Amino acid sequence: MAEAAPPPGEVLLDEAGIADRVTALARAIAPRIDDETVAAVLLTGGIWFAADLTRALAREGRWVRFDALWLSSYGDNRTSRGRIGIRAPFQREMAGRRALILDDVFDTGLSLAEAARLAREAGAAEVLTCVFARKPWPEPRAIAPDFVGWEAPARYLVGYGLDSAGALRGLPEIRALD
Repeated sequence: MAEAAPPPGEVLLDEAGIADRVTALARAIAPRIDDETVAAVLLTGGIWFAADLTRALAREGRWVRFDALWLSSYGDNRTSRGRIGIRAPFQREMAGRRALILDDVFDTGLSLAEAARLAREAGAAEVLTCVFARKPWPEPRAIAPDFVGWEAPARYLVGYGLDSAGALRGLPEIRALD
């Protein structure tokens, strides 16, 4: 059997660095939420981060309610189409609860802004937002995330949920393809 080729790109953040940042986020978030908080991940890329963060929150004594919101703005492209499509709405009741919106990367800010709007529309008492990686952006975006795990460079990132046309999401580290 032939040996597998190493994944492409330069490693920017390894597994240990990711784990440290997730733990720090959980410690910052835990005092701001309660056990009725609905932690809603933006699909698909946010799954890796949301799984790690909700486990880290549990280690901090917070037992959040889990949900997902499936939005689409990129498809298989490297740039946003500039509009958000809703593929699957929230499933859990939001009315009167705090919502914690979780996403893998804050790039244009469109998905996070739309998710926050939808949570408020669903009756959330408060909406907090958390992203693992925030990329620099030359123009003001719709909203700023409340919690950020890593200030990422303005590069094309893959791994830890970030993809290239659906590929490379499962890499345990974050790499740059440019």
